Amino acid sequence: MPRRLSKMALLALALTPAPALAKDKLPPEAFAATVPVAPAPLPGNGSIFQGSYVPLTSGGRAGQVGDIVTIQLVERTAATKSNAAGTQRDGNIGLTPPATGPLSLFNPSDIAMGGGQQFKGKGDASQSNALSGEVSVTIAAVYPNGTMLVRGEKLLTLNRGDERVQISGIIRAIDISPDNRILSTRVADANIRYVGKGEIARASQQGWLQRFFAIISPF
Repeated sequence: MPRRLSKMALLALALTPAPALAKDKLPPEAFAATVPVAPAPLPGNGSIFQGSYVPLTSGGRAGQVGDIVTIQLVERTAATKSNAAGTQRDGNIGLTPPATGPLSLFNPSDIAMGGGQQFKGKGDASQSNALSGEVSVTIAAVYPNGTMLVRGEKLLTLNRGDERVQISGIIRAIDISPDNRILSTRVADANIRYVGKGEIARASQQGWLQRFFAIISPF
Protein backbone atom coordinates (compact mmCIF):
# COMPACT_ATOMS: atom_id res chain seq x y z
CA MET A 1 0.00 0.00 0.00
CA PRO A 2 2.74 2.60 0.77
CA ARG A 3 4.42 1.74 -2.54
CA ARG A 4 1.17 2.44 -4.39
CA LEU A 5 0.80 5.79 -2.63
CA SER A 6 4.36 6.75 -3.53
CA LYS A 7 3.68 5.93 -7.19
CA MET A 8 0.57 8.12 -7.14
CA ALA A 9 2.57 10.98 -5.61
CA LEU A 10 5.23 10.66 -8.31
CA LEU A 11 2.54 10.63 -11.01
CA ALA A 12 0.94 13.78 -9.59
CA LEU A 13 4.33 15.49 -9.49
CA ALA A 14 5.04 14.51 -13.09
CA LEU A 15 1.69 15.90 -14.21
CA THR A 16 2.29 19.26 -12.55
CA PRO A 17 2.86 21.86 -15.27
CA ALA A 18 6.46 23.03 -15.62
CA PRO A 19 5.65 26.76 -15.20
CA ALA A 20 3.95 26.06 -11.87
CA LEU A 21 7.13 24.45 -10.57
CA ALA A 22 9.51 26.98 -12.08
CA LYS A 23 7.84 30.10 -10.72
CA ASP A 24 8.56 29.11 -7.10
CA LYS A 25 12.25 28.29 -7.65
CA LEU A 26 13.40 31.83 -6.88
CA PRO A 27 15.70 31.97 -3.85
CA PRO A 28 14.13 33.28 -0.63
CA GLU A 29 16.35 36.37 -0.68
CA ALA A 30 15.22 37.41 -4.18
CA PHE A 31 12.76 39.90 -2.66
CA ALA A 32 14.18 40.18 0.86
CA ALA A 33 14.59 43.61 2.42
CA THR A 34 18.10 45.08 2.26
CA VAL A 35 19.66 46.27 5.49
CA PRO A 36 21.62 49.54 5.19
CA VAL A 37 25.37 49.19 5.44
CA ALA A 38 27.21 51.41 7.87
CA PRO A 39 29.58 53.68 5.93
CA ALA A 40 33.26 53.43 6.61
CA PRO A 41 34.66 56.39 8.60
CA LEU A 42 36.27 58.96 6.34
CA PRO A 43 39.54 60.63 7.27
CA GLY A 44 39.16 64.25 8.26
CA ASN A 45 40.27 66.70 5.61
CA GLY A 46 39.65 69.93 7.50
CA SER A 47 36.56 70.77 5.46
CA ILE A 48 33.16 71.57 6.94
CA PHE A 49 31.34 69.16 4.60
CA GLN A 50 32.78 65.64 4.46
CA GLY A 51 32.16 62.94 1.87
CA SER A 52 28.94 61.80 3.51
CA TYR A 53 27.40 65.24 3.14
CA VAL A 54 23.84 65.29 1.75
CA PRO A 55 22.67 68.59 0.22
CA LEU A 56 19.68 70.29 1.77
CA THR A 57 17.87 70.22 -1.61
CA SER A 58 17.64 66.43 -1.41
CA GLY A 59 15.70 66.49 1.84
CA GLY A 60 14.84 63.00 3.03
CA ARG A 61 14.69 61.52 -0.47
CA ALA A 62 15.86 57.91 -0.65
CA GLY A 63 19.14 57.36 -2.42
CA GLN A 64 21.27 54.95 -0.40
CA VAL A 65 21.27 51.20 0.12
CA GLY A 66 18.61 50.24 2.64
CA ASP A 67 16.44 53.34 2.13
CA ILE A 68 12.72 52.76 1.70
CA VAL A 69 10.81 53.63 -1.49
CA THR A 70 7.07 53.20 -1.91
CA ILE A 71 5.98 51.88 -5.29
CA GLN A 72 2.48 52.81 -6.41
CA LEU A 73 1.02 49.98 -8.47
CA VAL A 74 -0.83 51.43 -11.45
CA GLU A 75 -0.47 48.49 -13.81
CA ARG A 76 -3.16 48.22 -16.45
CA THR A 77 -2.74 46.30 -19.69
CA ALA A 78 -5.16 45.35 -22.44
CA ALA A 79 -4.62 43.38 -25.63
CA THR A 80 -7.01 42.44 -28.42
CA LYS A 81 -6.37 40.35 -31.50
CA SER A 82 -8.75 39.32 -34.25
CA ASN A 83 -8.30 37.60 -37.59
CA ALA A 84 -10.56 36.12 -40.24
CA ALA A 85 -10.01 34.21 -43.47
CA GLY A 86 -12.28 32.90 -46.18
CA THR A 87 -11.77 31.06 -49.47
CA GLN A 88 -14.18 29.78 -52.08
CA ARG A 89 -13.63 27.81 -55.28
CA ASP A 90 -16.14 26.44 -57.80
CA GLY A 91 -15.65 24.50 -61.04
CA ASN A 92 -17.94 22.89 -63.64
CA ILE A 93 -17.33 21.04 -66.87
CA GLY A 94 -19.81 19.58 -69.31
CA LEU A 95 -19.62 17.98 -72.77
CA THR A 96 -22.41 17.50 -75.27
CA PRO A 97 -22.06 14.16 -77.10
CA PRO A 98 -22.83 13.97 -80.80
CA ALA A 99 -26.37 13.09 -81.84
CA THR A 100 -25.19 10.26 -84.15
CA GLY A 101 -22.47 7.65 -83.96
CA PRO A 102 -21.28 5.40 -81.14
CA LEU A 103 -20.98 8.31 -78.72
CA SER A 104 -24.66 9.10 -79.09
CA LEU A 105 -25.35 6.45 -76.44
CA PHE A 106 -24.16 8.89 -73.74
CA ASN A 107 -26.46 11.45 -72.27
CA PRO A 108 -25.11 14.97 -71.59
CA SER A 109 -25.56 14.38 -67.87
CA ASP A 110 -23.28 11.32 -67.98
CA ILE A 111 -20.19 13.33 -68.87
CA ALA A 112 -20.84 16.48 -66.86
CA MET A 113 -18.79 17.21 -63.72
CA GLY A 114 -18.79 19.90 -61.11
CA GLY A 115 -17.11 20.65 -57.82
CA GLY A 116 -16.92 23.28 -55.14
CA GLN A 117 -14.75 24.14 -52.16
CA GLN A 118 -15.35 26.66 -49.40
CA PHE A 119 -13.51 27.56 -46.21
CA LYS A 120 -14.21 30.12 -43.51
CA GLY A 121 -12.17 30.75 -40.40
CA LYS A 122 -12.26 33.33 -37.63
CA GLY A 123 -10.37 33.86 -34.40
CA ASP A 124 -10.61 36.40 -31.58
CA ALA A 125 -8.53 36.87 -28.44
CA SER A 126 -8.61 39.52 -25.74
CA GLN A 127 -6.91 39.94 -22.39
CA SER A 128 -6.85 42.67 -19.76
CA ASN A 129 -5.11 42.99 -16.40
CA ALA A 130 -5.22 45.59 -13.64
CA LEU A 131 -3.22 45.89 -10.43
CA SER A 132 -3.39 48.76 -7.97
CA GLY A 133 -2.09 49.47 -4.48
CA GLU A 134 1.18 50.40 -2.79
CA VAL A 135 4.17 48.32 -1.75
CA SER A 136 7.19 49.68 0.12
CA VAL A 137 10.55 48.27 -0.97
CA THR A 138 14.19 48.88 -0.08
CA ILE A 139 17.11 49.96 -2.23
CA ALA A 140 19.38 46.96 -2.74
CA ALA A 141 22.11 48.56 -4.86
CA VAL A 142 23.14 51.95 -6.25
CA TYR A 143 24.84 51.98 -9.64
CA PRO A 144 27.38 54.51 -10.95
CA ASN A 145 24.92 56.00 -13.47
CA GLY A 146 22.51 56.96 -10.70
CA THR A 147 20.00 54.13 -11.14
CA MET A 148 19.09 51.92 -8.20
CA LEU A 149 17.95 48.35 -7.76
CA VAL A 150 14.89 48.04 -5.51
CA ARG A 151 13.17 44.95 -4.25
CA GLY A 152 10.68 43.99 -1.58
CA GLU A 153 7.49 42.11 -0.83
CA LYS A 154 4.30 42.35 1.17
CA LEU A 155 2.80 39.28 2.84
CA LEU A 156 -0.84 39.24 3.93
CA THR A 157 -1.91 36.31 6.08
CA LEU A 158 -5.68 35.90 5.93
CA ASN A 159 -7.95 33.37 7.54
CA ARG A 160 -8.34 31.50 4.25
CA GLY A 161 -4.80 31.68 2.89
CA ASP A 162 -1.81 33.90 2.24
CA GLU A 163 -1.40 36.63 -0.37
CA ARG A 164 2.05 37.79 -1.39
CA VAL A 165 3.06 40.76 -3.57
CA GLN A 166 6.69 40.80 -4.70
CA ILE A 167 8.43 43.55 -6.68
CA SER A 168 11.94 44.12 -8.01
CA GLY A 169 13.34 46.43 -10.69
CA ILE A 170 15.52 49.40 -11.59
CA ILE A 171 14.50 52.99 -10.82
CA ARG A 172 15.98 56.46 -11.35
CA ALA A 173 16.53 58.92 -8.55
CA ILE A 174 14.92 61.69 -10.60
CA ASP A 175 11.63 59.75 -10.72
CA ILE A 176 11.31 59.56 -6.92
CA SER A 177 8.91 62.13 -5.48
CA PRO A 178 9.77 64.15 -2.36
CA ASP A 179 7.75 61.72 -0.23
CA ASN A 180 9.73 58.75 -1.65
CA ARG A 181 7.01 57.44 -3.95
CA ILE A 182 7.37 56.24 -7.52
CA LEU A 183 4.92 54.83 -10.06
CA SER A 184 5.33 51.21 -11.07
CA THR A 185 5.32 52.34 -14.70
CA ARG A 186 8.65 54.06 -13.98
CA VAL A 187 10.31 50.83 -12.85
CA ALA A 188 12.58 49.31 -15.50
CA ASP A 189 12.95 45.55 -15.81
CA ALA A 190 10.06 45.27 -13.36
CA ASN A 191 9.31 41.86 -11.89
CA ILE A 192 5.90 42.02 -10.21
CA ARG A 193 4.48 38.81 -8.78
CA TYR A 194 1.11 38.39 -7.10
CA VAL A 195 0.73 34.87 -5.75
CA GLY A 196 -1.50 33.22 -3.20
CA LYS A 197 -1.57 30.05 -1.15
CA GLY A 198 -4.38 28.38 0.73
CA GLU A 199 -7.75 26.85 0.04
CA ILE A 200 -8.94 29.76 -2.13
CA ALA A 201 -5.91 29.41 -4.44
CA ARG A 202 -6.30 25.63 -4.56
CA ALA A 203 -9.99 25.87 -5.39
CA SER A 204 -9.22 27.93 -8.50
CA GLN A 205 -6.85 25.28 -9.92
CA GLN A 206 -7.55 22.03 -11.73
CA GLY A 207 -6.80 18.77 -9.98
CA TRP A 208 -3.89 16.64 -11.21
CA LEU A 209 -6.24 14.04 -12.75
CA GLN A 210 -8.11 16.73 -14.68
CA ARG A 211 -4.80 18.10 -15.97
CA PHE A 212 -3.83 14.59 -17.05
CA PHE A 213 -6.97 14.09 -19.14
CA ALA A 214 -6.66 17.64 -20.53
CA ILE A 215 -3.15 16.78 -21.82
CA ILE A 216 -4.06 13.46 -23.49
CA SER A 217 -7.48 14.51 -24.75
CA PRO A 218 -7.50 14.92 -28.59
CA PHE A 219 -10.49 17.28 -28.45
